[in-house]
Amino acid sequence: MLQIEIDNGSGFCFGVTTAIQKAEEELEKGTQLYCLGDIVHNGMECERLRAMGLVTIDHEEMARLHDVTVLLRAHGEPPETYEMARRNNIEIIDATCPVVLQLQKRIKKQYEAGAGQIVIFGKKGHAEVLGLVGQTHSDAIIIESLEEVTKLDFSHDIYLYSQTTKSLDEFHRIIEYIQQHISPSATFRSFDTICRSVANRMPNISQFATKHDLILFVCGRKSSNGKVLYNECLRVNPNTHLIEGPEEIDPSWLADVRTVGICGATSTPKWLMEQCRDVIVAME
Repeated sequence: MLQIEIDNGSGFCFGVTTAIQKAEEELEKGTQLYCLGDIVHNGMECERLRAMGLVTIDHEEMARLHDVTVLLRAHGEPPETYEMARRNNIEIIDATCPVVLQLQKRIKKQYEAGAGQIVIFGKKGHAEVLGLVGQTHSDAIIIESLEEVTKLDFSHDIYLYSQTTKSLDEFHRIIEYIQQHISPSATFRSFDTICRSVANRMPNISQFATKHDLILFVCGRKSSNGKVLYNECLRVNPNTHLIEGPEEIDPSWLADVRTVGICGATSTPKWLMEQCRDVIVAME
């Protein structure tokens, strides 16, 4: 008989859980609630909340709204968004993750101190990174990988931060490279701003993936954190498949398999992983 295990460590992180709870509370009051961007990088969870009445908007749409309520998701926003809300008399429900909020404050303080190059290890265009860069009037330098570190000016001071969901190992490799190349006359400081609730999932999910013949990694394909965790599963267990929902499960994957592990990203709801389990059970 096929054994199926859902990873206890997978599922929403604290920031996402809080944002969704705030949205549900407002919607249950009957409030017309708008959310700036997808509340979570998971299409099925977004659809569930849309059915409850949540309306997802972008910045251009927000600029045309007045006298409404807008929820800011866990990723955070740049100062311009708050200024827009003030001008348009928009009530803000701020669900910015406390870890992200603290990082924004640190970067802003560093920038206002007139520091050298403020460098952010993160994904260009990612909502969190846009909020971080916004603290510096877009002066911060974004690097997406170790290969991009070469574009920094090593003769000037460098202050390195990281998007909260990036790889801790790659962040440390970037630090080592800068330490090896920074001018003796320049200052280099790095700030480990990677969220431990995310970083700690790497060793845990790696161990989980080695326990099973087949791994189903349930995740929205837009999730930055999901890509990192999925690649870790794939590294230790080549029989790993990325799926967004139960309809993507291929019955042929179950051939000659005794155990199936189901896991996901910080943006993956538990109920979705449970649906995947139920579909597999029905296939037996």
